[in-house]
Amino acid sequence: MEAGTLERTLTELDHVRLLNLLRRDTRGDGSSQQVRAVEDLLDASALVPSREVAPDVVTMYSQVLVQDIQTGQRNTLTLCYPADAEPAVGFVSVLSPVGSALLGLRVGSTARWATPAGDDKAAEILAILFQPEASGDYAM
Repeated sequence: MEAGTLERTLTELDHVRLLNLLRRDTRGDGSSQQVRAVEDLLDASALVPSREVAPDVVTMYSQVLVQDIQTGQRNTLTLCYPADAEPAVGFVSVLSPVGSALLGLRVGSTARWATPAGDDKAAEILAILFQPEASGDYAM
């Protein structure tokens, strides 16, 4: 593994759903750089069956507690699909920079992304407060 890259783990179901989302959503609307970043993430991730994913891995619809590396501020975020995104209440799209930065990481990892303004951001994943698979939901 290259220095600076973090291994990501995705469930097979999340992987398939995200590939389908990208195929439907690719329309050259200015988010193509972010779509490419998610495609690269999908290509480089380790895949596991939903029933075998570790409970400390961020999967789709996981609710995570993160701490901003620069400010120390803590936030609770839920990783979701674009149709369910409501950033003001903590529902972040997997196609957003912060969403794709979180996907597949483990508790203790640091997610890194660039804001639309070009600022570099980083947050440590302190805890997973809810993960569908850990709760027995393998089809969410």
